Amino acid sequence: MKNITISDVAKHANVSKSTVSQFLNKRYDYMSEKTRKKIEATIKELNYQPNIVARSLKQKSTFTVGVVVANILHTFSTHIIRAIEDFFHKHDFHIIVCNADDQPEKERKYIEMLRAKQVDGIIIFPTGGNIDLYEQMKQDEFPIVFMDRTIEHIEIETVMLDNHLAAQLAVNQFVQNGYNRIAIVTTSIIRNISPRVERIQGYKDALNSHGIEVNEAYIKTVDADQISLALTELFQCKTPPQAILAGNDIVLIEVLKFMKENNKQIPEDVAVIGIDEVPFASFYTPPITTVAQPTTEMAQQAVERLLQQMKKEEGQEQFPLIQRFAPTLIVRSSCL
Repeated sequence: MKNITISDVAKHANVSKSTVSQFLNKRYDYMSEKTRKKIEATIKELNYQPNIVARSLKQKSTFTVGVVVANILHTFSTHIIRAIEDFFHKHDFHIIVCNADDQPEKERKYIEMLRAKQVDGIIIFPTGGNIDLYEQMKQDEFPIVFMDRTIEHIEIETVMLDNHLAAQLAVNQFVQNGYNRIAIVTTSIIRNISPRVERIQGYKDALNSHGIEVNEAYIKTVDADQISLALTELFQCKTPPQAILAGNDIVLIEVLKFMKENNKQIPEDVAVIGIDEVPFASFYTPPITTVAQPTTEMAQQAVERLLQQMKKEEGQEQFPLIQRFAPTLIVRSSCL
């Protein structure tokens, strides 16, 4: 069966090839409504499928971007990916999502694969374990934006949360409600993953601002499968914590499971606040106080930064190298 070409569409619709091309690229400014409908009807009648490869060669773009997420299990990650896809769809770009599982080796393979496929740019939630690869992309002037995490000494545009403020909001809420023995639990800080490190520092600074001494025994940074053990250790302390700040959504889930399994009541036995809003927070019993990230705004900023790099136009808006977004405290019943 013969492949239908743009010439066939133009001939059948009795318009020029350039007019069909303008239609396909959604440039309708100099085209009547009648012509638009005629071309649209012809494309349907002939079952014409645009040649993506030819379009890519002509415009020197694959209209595809990569998103390499450190751990797709985080609610924050899935929300960001969803929003990124929405924004790129408006610009007629497709996205390829890769999950690195917080493993630098997987991250490297995915980045190399995406570049081999000639994607136009990549948004990366960096594991922090491929410094040489990040530097090479920067040296190649390959469009790249970091999301959620920053890497020291590498000047790559980054969009992330004000993690210090996120922890401060939680600690302030605990203190305001009369708690002073406050613990924080995060997943591992191997490779100095910036959100976790910054949240711990924000927690310490907030305690100090309230005149509360930092108890190192109340700070736990472990792999996800060790969180239950870390919580057991916390409650075996001579003076166990009255409140727990869960450093992310995965930690929060493990904290809630631990409370159920050990018959501890929230907030009667221990108050809980989680950083990252989760779908069940509002209807869990009791509803969970969280510190939410503005995922839609962060995703839009990352997309705009990457598009600007890909276009390489003069006189573009100058973004700050690292842009931090303010979190929001959502007060519910787990901290009274």
